[in-house]
Amino acid sequence: MAVHLKPALIAFTLLTLGWTLASRAQDLGQPAANPQQNEASKAAEPGSNGTQPSGHHPGSISGTVVDQSGAVVPGAEVQLNVQLIDKPPASDQPAVQTVISGSDGQFSFTNVPPGPFQLTVTSAGFSPQTVSGTLNSGQTNTVAPIMLAVATRVTEVNVSLTREEIAEEAEVELKIEEKQRVLGAIPNFYVTYNPNAAPLTPLQKFRLAARNVIDPFTFVIVGGTAGIQQAQNHFRGYGQGSEGYAKRFGAGYADTVSGTFIGGAILPALLKQDPRYFYKGTGTFRARALYAIANAVICKGDNRKWQPNYSNILGSLAAGGISNIYYPPQDRDGATLTFENAAIGIGTSAIYDLLQEFVIRHLTPKVPKDPSNPETVHN
Repeated sequence: MAVHLKPALIAFTLLTLGWTLASRAQDLGQPAANPQQNEASKAAEPGSNGTQPSGHHPGSISGTVVDQSGAVVPGAEVQLNVQLIDKPPASDQPAVQTVISGSDGQFSFTNVPPGPFQLTVTSAGFSPQTVSGTLNSGQTNTVAPIMLAVATRVTEVNVSLTREEIAEEAEVELKIEEKQRVLGAIPNFYVTYNPNAAPLTPLQKFRLAARNVIDPFTFVIVGGTAGIQQAQNHFRGYGQGSEGYAKRFGAGYADTVSGTFIGGAILPALLKQDPRYFYKGTGTFRARALYAIANAVICKGDNRKWQPNYSNILGSLAAGGISNIYYPPQDRDGATLTFENAAIGIGTSAIYDLLQEFVIRHLTPKVPKDPSNPETVHN
């Protein structure tokens, strides 16, 4: 009996051991006989070896900064702000990065976590610009050119020019004025078409006066006037013939020299006033006419502010007083002649300014196209 039970007991023991091992393997949730599959499963677990989960690979963002004309803007500061999504705690990638655009205006950010982002671009003289977007996993995102607009609010900087710099600016304008001639012949030096013309220095005022009185056409005008006076026997104390004509010519030229230098150089230099007419060119006919007439008694000072034109008024009186020295005794009437000549001088200035405002500019070949830009001259 014992001999026959031993093989059966061995078989029962082996069967029981196999069933126990199978149950144990099932409780562990994996086959006991496949260790390679167990290792592969471990390797597939998220974060088990420090790598990011699938679908969250970093990418890059690049672009170009330009201005409104399309020209590249180098040296612009570009700030990247990333809204992190599922960022691994162990990552040291900053949420905000900053780069400077290169000489070609281009910028680039690498190793950028996927998700929403915002680019803020700033540069001196331009208004800040913001661009938003979303970076997908592993994406190389090239944003459209970021256009910067010129800043609408500019910090006011008060820069005072030196006397030398003001003189140089006035010299440029003066050279333009010395080329201005009505019909290409008659001097038209005492007008500026630049409303912001730099004030003349005392030396430049004297130079402009001298340039006017020695101009050949000035002698033509004085000579013609003397001829008319002689034909009408005006200032008969001078007589007739060549001697009478010479006296009339000399008196007329003396009037021109004294009036030009006293009213256009000496007094403007002493009183710091500008002897030129500042062309208006805009507004209604009535407004321009009143402006022109008023310029006979008002002017711009060297401080570029309007003030009474003492130079022209006193200059006319002074010239009228001086004329009593060389006019014939019977044509001298003391104060009466002086004030008559002064009134004539002021009235002549008003007529001259009206012609300047409405007529002379159209007859002067070399004047600025744009009254605000004396550098733009047409022939």
